[in-house]
Amino acid sequence: MTRLTRVVVIGSESTGKTMLTDRLASHFGVLWTPEFVRGYAEQKGAPIVDSDQWPIAVGQMAAQDEAEVRARAASHQLLLHDTDLVSTVVYGHHYHGQCLPAIEEEARRRLANQYLLLDIDVPWVPDPVRDRGYRRQELHALFEGTLRLFRAPFTVIRGSWDDRFSLARTVIESALGMV
Repeated sequence: MTRLTRVVVIGSESTGKTMLTDRLASHFGVLWTPEFVRGYAEQKGAPIVDSDQWPIAVGQMAAQDEAEVRARAASHQLLLHDTDLVSTVVYGHHYHGQCLPAIEEEARRRLANQYLLLDIDVPWVPDPVRDRGYRRQELHALFEGTLRLFRAPFTVIRGSWDDRFSLARTVIESALGMV
């Protein structure tokens, strides 16, 4: 069976996660999973509350599991995720002051092979789901601290959109043993 390397593009709001994940997937010719919570929040049409943590986690896991099955069936060596359960943990702490222990356990158990932590050095772009642009520094620190706490392998990705793509591509190529 082909080894599948899972890479997660992660970080606070409005840092280009979806754009970068899509561009990387096109470049490498692989599948990627979108951020589950965005669709969940749009469909809910109301603020996310503490009781939404578990349904969000379940939806994120299901989407990633389904993509992993498809990636393996296609004999891909790489699968990209636009966020994962680590984000669910971070946002649980950020918005609600805690995250369900079962979600934290699953996040640790399901850690990806590599995380690309997007820096906040790009302009904030508001949309109906984003709400805390004024707390970007705090949220970025929480992402970095959680990745360190979980001992997850990560690289901070910063710079222009092209710089971000170039660095992310290099990190992935290294993870795949291509360089």
